Amino acid sequence: MNKNTPILELKNLSRSFKQGGQKLEVLRSVNLEIRKGEIVALIGPSGAGKSTMLQITGLLDQPSSGEIYLDGQKCSKSGDALRTILRRDYLGFVYQYHNLLPDFDATENVMMPMLIAGVNNALAKERAEKLLKRMGLAKRLKHRPAELSGGEQQRVAIARALANTPKLLLADEPTGNLDPVTSETVFSELLAIVKETGLAALIATHNMELAKQMDRVVMLQNGALVEVQAKNKTFY
Repeated sequence: MNKNTPILELKNLSRSFKQGGQKLEVLRSVNLEIRKGEIVALIGPSGAGKSTMLQITGLLDQPSSGEIYLDGQKCSKSGDALRTILRRDYLGFVYQYHNLLPDFDATENVMMPMLIAGVNNALAKERAEKLLKRMGLAKRLKHRPAELSGGEQQRVAIARALANTPKLLLADEPTGNLDPVTSETVFSELLAIVKETGLAALIATHNMELAKQMDRVVMLQNGALVEVQAKNKTFY
């Protein structure tokens, strides 16, 4: 693949729903490119369509029209089997609520996607422990989710999202359920590890202070995507 090819490209992406006999347009001709090593903040009020956009980008929902390209590969109309493979090989997900498996410890939770992908147990354990230590959880490797604080649980979730070395990280309000101090700490660790690994990231957030730390800020407004901040430029 050409090194200049965007990791993610959305072309004229639209999504509408029927509500009470009426057509509700959530996304209108959204266009976006994100390249390797670039972190983009996605902002907008509640109900603006941020989660819908991330679900479609993550191949968990299909657009009404438009195209999605991952590393140059057209995939918006792919079948279920290929979409599953693309999610496994290209994407990492972090949500506001960590969704950790309660009966497994931190290391086992991070190992899980690697084991599903066919990585052997020893290598999966080694990588899981390395990621957790990088997230400041060296003393929490054998703790189950109920034994971890909210911030620690979210760090485990971030490590799990990075387990299969994705090319694109999608995060939906990853610190929205945390207090401000913990939120800043977890977010700083997330940014640092994303920059170190050089993957692309699209992160939805309500927090403008966090958004401003990213390379670019785009906003969903009445279903359309508008760039409001680029490197060293502000459009508002």
